Amino acid sequence: MKNSATIKFAAVALLTLLLLIPLGMIQSLVQEREGRRDDAIKEVSSKWGGEQVLIGPVLSIPYKTYITSEVDGRSATAEKVNYAHILPETLNIEGIVLPEMRQRGIYDIAVYNSNLNISGEFLNPNFAQLSIPEKDIIWNDIIISMGIPDMKGIKDKIALAWDGAEYTLQPGVATGDVIASGVSAKIPLGSINAKEKHVFSFQLMLNGSKALQFAPLGAQTSASLASPWPNPSFNGAFLPDAREVNENGFSAQWKTLHLNRNYPQYWHGQATKEIADSAFGVELLIPVDEYQKTTRSVKYGIMLISLTFLIFFLVEMFNRKHIHPIQYILVGLALCIFYLLLLSLSEYINFNYAYLAASIATILLIAGYVKTVFKNNKLALMQSLILIIIYGFIYILLQLEDYALLMGSIGLFIVLAAVMYISRNIDWYGFNSDEK
Repeated sequence: MKNSATIKFAAVALLTLLLLIPLGMIQSLVQEREGRRDDAIKEVSSKWGGEQVLIGPVLSIPYKTYITSEVDGRSATAEKVNYAHILPETLNIEGIVLPEMRQRGIYDIAVYNSNLNISGEFLNPNFAQLSIPEKDIIWNDIIISMGIPDMKGIKDKIALAWDGAEYTLQPGVATGDVIASGVSAKIPLGSINAKEKHVFSFQLMLNGSKALQFAPLGAQTSASLASPWPNPSFNGAFLPDAREVNENGFSAQWKTLHLNRNYPQYWHGQATKEIADSAFGVELLIPVDEYQKTTRSVKYGIMLISLTFLIFFLVEMFNRKHIHPIQYILVGLALCIFYLLLLSLSEYINFNYAYLAASIATILLIAGYVKTVFKNNKLALMQSLILIIIYGFIYILLQLEDYALLMGSIGLFIVLAAVMYISRNIDWYGFNSDEK
């Protein structure tokens, strides 16, 4: 191995592959720490309020159906209560989302308090179109429901204004056809000949975490949200028609039609999953996710180790310095320790500062070791400069998420071209022929 460049290169390549083991262990540690962060978020959310996806309001009309069966040769009729569900003709949502930062241990968690004004109107039900005889309608049990997935987030009573009268929404829903969790109230429609439209409005003070979304139940749904949070992510089935985002916060407006979704304005029985799938809204992002960036940096670990070992190998060849495989391993482990330093420091300080501190510590450690091994200040300085370039290049890749593949490909092409140029005159067969 000492006198054969080919065997030495193969040994260095094998050592590079072996160092994938500690890199894999570090990546598992990053995932474990990220899991602990997610557990902390779940713990805080379970007490404050989780992601809120509001569905409603929905008008549910109970009616009797009759099932006839034969029992001992006799005809028997049994009654069963079903529900017809009607969605609003117009639905208007205006809200302010006030974010707060909570801490659980070393983790920052984004939660919010929202103040929502929800209004609109229902058309008076056309029972003939619903194929419901007037005599079978249970008029006293007609309900209006609002779906709220995490009831712990409700911060004040909900007073519903319906055609000028006020009703207090109570917890629970009479039927789980459309809404699994929420609030409801009985609403008197009067009779089949009641007024053509019914106007409603209510205010909802709601806590939540991470995201706030709305299902577009109106034949025309309009939503407007504003918040001082400067890093929103607009997600769900619809993007805002207009939005403004700056360092002072964001504002966004949506407008959807019933033609944009895959369910009708009224139906009998259970709803389909398309209602929740059509929801839209905003997610409060914490802009610097140290675990995501650390995971991405670990993925470049094999490139960092390969380039560093390649430089060592070329220095060894050109300067006739012999480096033991154990010395390669020690340098490789130092490069792996960089990621542990990055992970641990980024949990307490800004990721950019953590990256700078970890890279400086690693470069100084390797530079000092190279100086001792080669006994040459010039080689140690050259190695340090090359490591600075490599760490700087990886940092740039971490910042350019959309262009990381392009920049990485170009960078590796340039490195390969440089190595090919530097080693173009090496006689690999006779490189060691003149050694004593």
